Amino acid sequence: MKVAVYPGSFDPITFGHLDIIQRGAKVFDKIIVAILINSSKQPLFTMEERKQMILESVKGMGLDIEVDSFEGLLMDYVQKREVHGVLRGLRAISDFEYELQIASINRKLYDKVETLFLMSNNQHSFISSQMVKEVAKYGADVSELVPVHVAQALAVKYHK
Repeated sequence: MKVAVYPGSFDPITFGHLDIIQRGAKVFDKIIVAILINSSKQPLFTMEERKQMILESVKGMGLDIEVDSFEGLLMDYVQKREVHGVLRGLRAISDFEYELQIASINRKLYDKVETLFLMSNNQHSFISSQMVKEVAKYGADVSELVPVHVAQALAVKYHK
């Protein structure tokens, strides 16, 4: 069974993330969506809220998806989970430069796992979690950027 880790903050999950998960599942038998615990960032949603949003978003896709979290180096997590690949999405050239650096250092740390880059679908190439949060904060409609339950959770966070 070929297993990949799809790491990120997923604060919140977007249609862009879901596109990468669905397309990654065509290459790997199982995808572990691994939420990074980054102590230098203050996420809008708790870890449990993010896990639940991801699980709700992938429900009904018919894919073997696990949602987990980790702290520290991705390559330590990859070794612990004994996975075969790291799945990453690219939206633009600027993503490529950053992701190339990360993939290169990861390969230096642990060369038994490959990073697979998938280009974002053009209709999702402008979506980022940060941008979604910024737009939602001002009450704009984000229903074309995130699943309905995520849009509702954003509305609750910003407009209590």
